[in-house]
Amino acid sequence: MWDSFWDFIWYTIVIFAFVAYLIVLWHIIIDLFRDKSSGWIKAVWIIFLVLLPYITAIVYLLAKGRGMAERQSEAVKEAKQATDSYIQSVATPKSPAEQIADAKQLLDSGTITQQEFDSLKAKALS
Repeated sequence: MWDSFWDFIWYTIVIFAFVAYLIVLWHIIIDLFRDKSSGWIKAVWIIFLVLLPYITAIVYLLAKGRGMAERQSEAVKEAKQATDSYIQSVATPKSPAEQIADAKQLLDSGTITQQEFDSLKAKALS
């Protein structure tokens, strides 16, 4: 397969360049769908990415690189805000009355003993 060490090096460089291009292409396509431009303009960009992939990718990065960074930053902020609000909604502590009622249900069902109930009740009231 490889006649010399330099063939192996060349093959490695080509594979690296191809994978790097696929990553850039993925980011461009994601950015196209985040962009507020019309559907026709997005379609033209996609067609050119298929016909002249490397040139179109370079032109897109030069023309819309700053906008890509801003849209990516906004998407990260929105995702962080959604995650934080979800965590806050799930991790909000219950009121002492709710904690005692839950403990009472466990006591009534026989899951916990009277001592464990008293311990939970004392912890909820503290």
